[in-house]
Amino acid sequence: MKMVIAYIRHEAFEPIRADLLVKGFPSLSVSEVKGSGRQRGITERYRGAELTNYLRPKVKIECVVAAGDVRLVVDTVLKHARTGGVGDGKVFVLPVEEAYRVRTGEAGEEILQSHPDAASSAS
Repeated sequence: MKMVIAYIRHEAFEPIRADLLVKGFPSLSVSEVKGSGRQRGITERYRGAELTNYLRPKVKIECVVAAGDVRLVVDTVLKHARTGGVGDGKVFVLPVEEAYRVRTGEAGEEILQSHPDAASSAS
């Protein structure tokens, strides 16, 4: 099992979410975060003073998938998040040792099964 963590621009989230849903991956954790990287800060004037904000808003997406599905999820994120400009974001893939479904106590990759009918049940 692997955890895919993506830090992306806000406008890229909805196309990624919709495409992952169609491909059978409806289970995502999403957070609004701030961070800094190669993208420079934005300098604004506020009450006569110049303020530079180096922390840029991003969306953090976390998705735990079977090892064989990592490439599909990463390619989906890259397809929709890449604009070619600085600040498009980052994608990380980490190992996940164990996973449990709280409701039933089931463990392992069985709880990560993709949901082929997820798109039809989302309507």
